[in-house]
Amino acid sequence: MSKVALYRGDDRYQNVLQALTAIAGDVDWAGKQRILIKPNFTSPVIPLAATHVDAVRAVLDFLRPRTAGHITIAEGAGLRDSWEGFRNYGYLPLREQYGVELRDLNRDEWVHVSVYDKRLQPLTLRVARTVADSDLRISIGPPKTHDTVIVTLALKNLVMGALIREEKGPDAPSTPVEHTGPTLGSTLQSIARLAPRRVKELAPLRWVKDRVVQQLIRSDKMLMHQSIPVFNLNLYLLARAVPPHLAVLDGFQAMEGDGPNYGTPVDWRVAIASADWLAADTVAAHLMGVEIGEVGYLDYCRRAGLGTGDLAAIDITGNVDPAACRRVFRPSPTVDKQRAWSDPRIDAVIARIAA
Repeated sequence: MSKVALYRGDDRYQNVLQALTAIAGDVDWAGKQRILIKPNFTSPVIPLAATHVDAVRAVLDFLRPRTAGHITIAEGAGLRDSWEGFRNYGYLPLREQYGVELRDLNRDEWVHVSVYDKRLQPLTLRVARTVADSDLRISIGPPKTHDTVIVTLALKNLVMGALIREEKGPDAPSTPVEHTGPTLGSTLQSIARLAPRRVKELAPLRWVKDRVVQQLIRSDKMLMHQSIPVFNLNLYLLARAVPPHLAVLDGFQAMEGDGPNYGTPVDWRVAIASADWLAADTVAAHLMGVEIGEVGYLDYCRRAGLGTGDLAAIDITGNVDPAACRRVFRPSPTVDKQRAWSDPRIDAVIARIAA
């Protein structure tokens, strides 16, 4: 049985550290020299949407007695600059305190991965080489409801941040530096935020968005959003390519409603950790009132055996009864559309991959 640690308490740092310590024996430490900690800076200016630095400190204090490998804390923010997050959320001192590297994945070198567009034609995306080459990938972020795939947990945090977004220059990665000031993406995000959702969903505006994504922002993160069914398929494909080796969900304060950025806080005070990322996401989703069969990409991963997605086959250990932590999160306003992820054509694609 896969083990998932679940701890609840009034100290975020201790919750995460205890959860990790409980599953330390499940982690394969052999030969791990390139260690990646992937926080969540979906928004570098909305703390509720991001990974708290104290949770990352707990991960670092867990790692240091167990490995001498090189540790990189890396993120590729969606529309704003990743260094905003490192500065705003107190990550810069970690470099000196722990001897770690901070890296913006959006300015990384890359490798190519194959996914699909909305017509189910092959689409090539770029994944940050730092993520692809890491031999211990740790995803740490807050559990949140989502506006496209119902929930965003350990897997989605890692793979979406790994996709390259660039806004200028030739088709080559630029040198990672500490950039300051607004970006084209952040400016467009601010403008888009003012438009009502029904307006943003109009076909002409979606066409304009696609052109901006492809030609100005050059965001492979946005190119993932082909349609709700295909987005779930593509998350499954990236789970096969660059899965987390260690999943940490810091639910001290989670998010419900209009996630992943603009939802409302849930004072949950839990931490979840597992060396089986799918088991961690399955438990977290269940505790949020969502079953794995409701979430397309998680259901695809379960069916493909990329981890344990059956609660009956998961050993939940910790200091609290899971039933005492279960709370039905208020979903995104678009949840009914999100539930329409199943598509026989995609089932055929997955069958071909499995064969």
